[in-house]
Amino acid sequence: MSYVKIWVHLVFSTKNRQPYLTKNIRYKLQSHIIENCKAKSIYLQAINGYTEHLHCLISLGKEQNIAKIAQLIKGESAYWVNKNNLTNETFIWQDDYFAVSVSESGVERVINYIKNQEKHHQWKSFNDEVQEFANNYKFDLQKE
Repeated sequence: MSYVKIWVHLVFSTKNRQPYLTKNIRYKLQSHIIENCKAKSIYLQAINGYTEHLHCLISLGKEQNIAKIAQLIKGESAYWVNKNNLTNETFIWQDDYFAVSVSESGVERVINYIKNQEKHHQWKSFNDEVQEFANNYKFDLQKE
């Protein structure tokens, strides 16, 4: 038997960072994503976000990779939002995402960070959060 525990903090936003994820929609969407992850054997430890983005803490399975997990979560959830007419316009996620590894010792800190997104974004914009991620993890945000 293989034993794998690779924690990934995954962050993705709505197309053009449109603020579609009002509290009502966001909570429904998060509940749906939780159920969808269970059905697809994706171990989702934490999920939360704000008006234009979501954070997920995921433990990858032995046959899973970040790109496939992001595709499964984002693609199916956008389909579900549109099928249920939760937004006035077609709902689309941004193609890009952030994904960083999390050490076992950092899991609780990341869970708390994800749980406190609404409080966190009372004083920090998503653009500021993106820049902070880029600085902390040495991402180059320059467009080609």
